[in-house]
Amino acid sequence: MTHSEKPAGKSAERLDQALGRLGAALDRLERSMAVKLEDDVSAAELEEELDIMQDDRGRLALELDAALAHVSALEKARDEVLRRLDDAGADVAAALGQASGAPVGE
Repeated sequence: MTHSEKPAGKSAERLDQALGRLGAALDRLERSMAVKLEDDVSAAELEEELDIMQDDRGRLALELDAALAHVSALEKARDEVLRRLDDAGADVAAALGQASGAPVGE
């Protein structure tokens, strides 16, 4: 090898090393971009799922409010029926007491 071939050989070797580093950097960049794209898709899917869950929560809250109102109305109706049954029972007892001649409450 002559004196002029040595620098050319070193330059070619350095160029090959630089190309190798560039290739490795591009590979890392591609992997990073693939991970980033997966994360973006996952984030979009999670956001969509969150929106669905929030819609469900709102719907369920409305259904719960309606069910609680219905329960309250049923409780009021039950209380009214019980009151009327008590009144009817007292009326029956009073009628039976008058029919037998015994005072009511004995």
